[in-house]
Amino acid sequence: MTTFDAVSAFDAVFVGRSGHFVDHIGRSEPLEIGQWSSAPDWVDRALFIEPCHGATIDVGCGPGRLVAELAARRVPAMGIDVSTEAVRQTRLRGALALRRDVFGTIPGEGRWVHALLADGNLGIGGDPIRLLTRLGDVLVPGGTVIAEVAEHGAGFVRDRRRLRVDGRLSAHFAWAVVGLDAIEDVAGGAGMSVISTETVGGRHTATLARDATKVKA
Repeated sequence: MTTFDAVSAFDAVFVGRSGHFVDHIGRSEPLEIGQWSSAPDWVDRALFIEPCHGATIDVGCGPGRLVAELAARRVPAMGIDVSTEAVRQTRLRGALALRRDVFGTIPGEGRWVHALLADGNLGIGGDPIRLLTRLGDVLVPGGTVIAEVAEHGAGFVRDRRRLRVDGRLSAHFAWAVVGLDAIEDVAGGAGMSVISTETVGGRHTATLARDATKVKA
């Protein structure tokens, strides 16, 4: 029985409660809250920190490990998340964060050089093409999206999920998974191209940029 909304469920996870994703057929997958709440590891640094040399927005920043590390390196950075608790923890790390939906108004639109979609956040909203199209408007011309993707063979799967937290199920929310084998088609649907892909420590990213012919005048 649904007892709380998805945002409240994420808030509960970020304060340390046990949480699992539950897909539409009931399969369960633990949330990586330990990874999200810890300091960036060498894989995080290689995939998301070191490539960023200009103003960076971390979409779905969670407790802020990436945006805080960027700020510590004096890279202008901001996190956004719909979770109040995630934003609070990011600010406690000394980083800038706002409670925002990526599809709403974002400060500095059109002036961000990089956008991060780490930890599966390419799935936010269940429509990666819409999400990437939106980020194309947030970035400067020639800016890049660094998106974590699933392994080759995962394809493109749209799903409805819930969070199970301490035995309670949240309301359904839309999610998606994009594999290395599907990211070029997804990017193309958003008017973007895959510049490169990286695999480090068993995790994968794709770096995307808007096609020059699709940039607004």
